[in-house]
Amino acid sequence: MKLSAQAKVVALLFSAGLFAGCSTTGENMDDGAYGSDVQPIDQDGGSTVYGGGDQGGISSSSMTEDERMEIEKQAEQAALRDITTFYFDFDTSEIKPEARDVLMAHARYLSSNPGQKVRLEGHGDERGSKEYNLALGERRANAVQRFLIVNGASRGQMETVSYGEEKPAVMGSTESAWAQNRRVELVFE
Repeated sequence: MKLSAQAKVVALLFSAGLFAGCSTTGENMDDGAYGSDVQPIDQDGGSTVYGGGDQGGISSSSMTEDERMEIEKQAEQAALRDITTFYFDFDTSEIKPEARDVLMAHARYLSSNPGQKVRLEGHGDERGSKEYNLALGERRANAVQRFLIVNGASRGQMETVSYGEEKPAVMGSTESAWAQNRRVELVFE
């Protein structure tokens, strides 16, 4: 019987603790009071990004439209610079129109970063003699180099090399394989 009285006491204490833990204080919270260290977000639609120990940051709500457009332009230029391979038609070193915007982004980057070096690697497909393909790869690399220089890059930042048909991107003797092997690759160092 003593054991059951102890069990009743433990059960009673447990129940009291459960009710005490679930009780409310009866206070109503204001819209701005959250009862913790969490603060409401900026209700004006902006946000702030902090970059260091000085707690200074950039607030999107205080940006002008011109600043937003400049940031978007920089992001677009960075995305264009991710493209580093440029393809050519058969037996030509003429830069394709669709490659010009990307090459312009690379030229701007090189112009604004004078210490940056890049190697322009020219390639050809397997058709033609080794000597002819080496010369064609060199003409292609030189065409890209001229384009970059005309658009702001420095000749001292660039080195050209031709591999001709020696380093194909794709093995095979199909038009698809040949098209992928007629290229210039930009290798940033």
